[in-house]
Amino acid sequence: MTSRRDTTVLHVIASTDRRGAEIFAGKLNDVLTEAGWPGQVVALAPGVTQERLDVPTLGPSRRSPATFMGLRRAASASRLVVAHGSTTLPLCAIGLAGCGVPFVYRNIGDPSHWGTSALRRLRSKLFLRRAAVVVALTATTARQLVELYDVPEDRVRAIPRGVPAEDFPLRTRQGCLAARRRLGLPVDVPLVVYLGAMSPEKRPDVAVAAVSAMPGTHLALFGDGSEQGAVESLARGAEGRVHVMGSTSEPATAMAAADVLVLPSQTEGLPGVLIEAGLSGVPVVASDVGYVREIVADGSTGMLVPPADVDALRRALADTLVHPDPDLPDRARARCLSLFSMEHVARRWSELLSEVSPSP
Repeated sequence: MTSRRDTTVLHVIASTDRRGAEIFAGKLNDVLTEAGWPGQVVALAPGVTQERLDVPTLGPSRRSPATFMGLRRAASASRLVVAHGSTTLPLCAIGLAGCGVPFVYRNIGDPSHWGTSALRRLRSKLFLRRAAVVVALTATTARQLVELYDVPEDRVRAIPRGVPAEDFPLRTRQGCLAARRRLGLPVDVPLVVYLGAMSPEKRPDVAVAAVSAMPGTHLALFGDGSEQGAVESLARGAEGRVHVMGSTSEPATAMAAADVLVLPSQTEGLPGVLIEAGLSGVPVVASDVGYVREIVADGSTGMLVPPADVDALRRALADTLVHPDPDLPDRARARCLSLFSMEHVARRWSELLSEVSPSP
């Protein structure tokens, strides 16, 4: 590959909170830097959660004039900007106008959610047209962007999220016991793990309700956010079987401790935590929303249930725990390696940046 050491890519994330899109931006920057596209990750504003990423912020809040000015200054020192997630789209569409630096927008969710009113659809169309290229997580999402928001087909690419496989080795019994001891969790019980933000759309309360109705089974929740207090209140009624662990900077350890990973979200994009579970060989029980089916093969590498259905979630969790599939770990890892390896994703991004990058 031709070296591009003279090129700087500015990756813009919403905040310093340790969220999926923000963590991925850092991983992508690392592998692209190794591939000859050196860059920097910056956040629009500081985060609010306990665990935060160590990246510079552009201003005090996402809508502050200082943030707009900080974005323009940072972009002026770059050849390209990559905006990760819907919060960054309007800031980059407006803040980079006239500065001569192209930006690539990376969509991370379901674009149909932006079109709940005519005004929102129009605003989204205008913002999306400012991007040099829009990157969707799946081919389905790419079609939605074209059909719902009139993004020209030649300016849309489908590049999935990637996860470094070496960060999430296959789970072993010995590693599971060591992880539980490290985390202070019981070692001799069935353990369901929730790993994600404590936010309303993630529905951690549904996971608590389901496991509370499963005698002998424990639930460990890793993450923080606006719903943490409510989850802690619910946990008190589970007779010590629900453990609210707070945010973690060691997701691989949490994954290694799990007998099954639960994702009861009301809405999702292409959640990286499910890729991490697949690479780790951990079975998944998740809501059948968004593009979860792109990762989880229902009945093969996990089970999918309707969102907010506590009974269905409970039954699927119980079945997964009572009837473990010895071949699932290898099957799940092979699937995720073939579809979501970071090397494959980085190669696609490098090709895209070569296409979009202005001449020196």
